[in-house]
Amino acid sequence: MRKLTAKRVLLNHIDNFSQARIMVIGDIMIDHFIWGSVNRISPEAPVPIVKVTNESFHLGGAANVVHNIHTLGGKVYTAGVTGNDEMGRKILHDLRTLGISTRGIILTHKRPTTVKTRIIAHNQQVVRLDREEVSAFNTDIKKRIIAYCKKIFSDIHAVILSDYDKGLLSRELVEEIIALCKREKKPVIVDPKVEHIDIYNGVTMITPNQKEAGEVSGVKILTDEDASRAASFLQKKIGCESVLITRGEQGMTLVEKNGSFAHIPTLATEVYDVTGAGDTVVSALTLALTTGASKRVAALIANYAAGIVIKKVGTASVAKEELKKAIQKQNYILNGGSF
Repeated sequence: MRKLTAKRVLLNHIDNFSQARIMVIGDIMIDHFIWGSVNRISPEAPVPIVKVTNESFHLGGAANVVHNIHTLGGKVYTAGVTGNDEMGRKILHDLRTLGISTRGIILTHKRPTTVKTRIIAHNQQVVRLDREEVSAFNTDIKKRIIAYCKKIFSDIHAVILSDYDKGLLSRELVEEIIALCKREKKPVIVDPKVEHIDIYNGVTMITPNQKEAGEVSGVKILTDEDASRAASFLQKKIGCESVLITRGEQGMTLVEKNGSFAHIPTLATEVYDVTGAGDTVVSALTLALTTGASKRVAALIANYAAGIVIKKVGTASVAKEELKKAIQKQNYILNGGSF
């Protein structure tokens, strides 16, 4: 396939993102950034003194997946839980400002909204503070999530499960969502947490990072071959169709059910911040799959999107035109297979 044709394949799928309708179910949170500079060490303890210059709040976790789908041009629905507090209300406000429905988001007085605070100095993360309560949600909340999903299910093409291990995606809820998607023949893509990898049995695709894949498979991933072995182990363990391992500077490794594989080298020449990069990957990947892209082409599009977002400091999203521009600039061949 000539380079120009390969580019056009990717661009055509991206142009069709506007036709995709995705449901995101998962752990919604706020990413809070405190920005500053460091000029000296504290006399009280061997820690840097950060002179604060600014702070910002961003949609985080599953809400960042929602934001990425929106900026890439897809229509998105979301289901999740936030605290009935200032940060929870901010999430609803920010989503509504983007024109995204919040009817699937439940506010609760029983726990606070998860907030991750990162202190950044000179484009480097100094420390992260997590304010959260992690426990299983009650049966009523799970029933309301399922009821909302069923209500809008006929309008969606695919489901993303964004699991940050904050208690929403229990075995019961995940199994019911998977069963619903199987009945309707709709794909389920999961950004997983390895602590309960077995609850994703039968999903279409999972997107663990290299550390997570190594922990579950017991494979120390140093080479492409190691990554292929780890992905194959995961694919067989949970009976999914495909596994896409995100590997940072080593790119991505895709293994499919038929045993075929592809290694996709990274596009990023500079890495400023990997915060939220997995959210961007699962968003672009799922959008591409819903437009009819093969898993290899979808992974390649997701790789381009990840290459853009990790050049930005802080939780970030990728715009559709940014993605198209990046693809128009360069090409490379998939190692281990073609389109």
